[in-house]
Amino acid sequence: MKTVKNQVKIIGGEWKRKNISFIDSPGLRPTPGRVRETLFNWLEQDLTGKVCLDLFSGSGVIGFESLSRGALNVVMVEKSPQVFKTIQENKKLLQADRASLLLTDALMFLEKNNTKFDIIFCDPPFNEGWEGKLFPQLANHLTADGLIYFESEVSLNEYSLFTIIKKRKAGNVFYHLVTLKNHDSI
Repeated sequence: MKTVKNQVKIIGGEWKRKNISFIDSPGLRPTPGRVRETLFNWLEQDLTGKVCLDLFSGSGVIGFESLSRGALNVVMVEKSPQVFKTIQENKKLLQADRASLLLTDALMFLEKNNTKFDIIFCDPPFNEGWEGKLFPQLANHLTADGLIYFESEVSLNEYSLFTIIKKRKAGNVFYHLVTLKNHDSI
């Protein structure tokens, strides 16, 4: 049986208007263009020199969009071998040398990771309780003035270490921009 490939368009930067492919897979929902447009407006469009983590890469569009907009490096984490293979194909197609792809589970990655990121993108599968699993750990992986972008099926809770600085809703998706409350606490 042939795997169906869908496409999503990069909306800004070096690869603007380039399509990347993704396969149908449970829980895989590429971030819609209008949501990505808002996200990158929040990030002031230019990610030059930023080190980013795309923790649930899925289609890879957020990671590739970040590289397209000048990110120094994006670590793209995906646990599904089939989805990962498509991300590898897109990396090759775009010649995205600054993308580091890892086939692993998000929590396993966080357990072993020692890098601090300027921006962490989290778009986990819905209805699996990821917010509660991730937020206790994310502060350890963020630079002092770093940001977390988080998509979920519900509005985020407030956490002691974090402040929600922006949030919106599009259809059934809530999306948030979060930062550390006290930069000295880490």
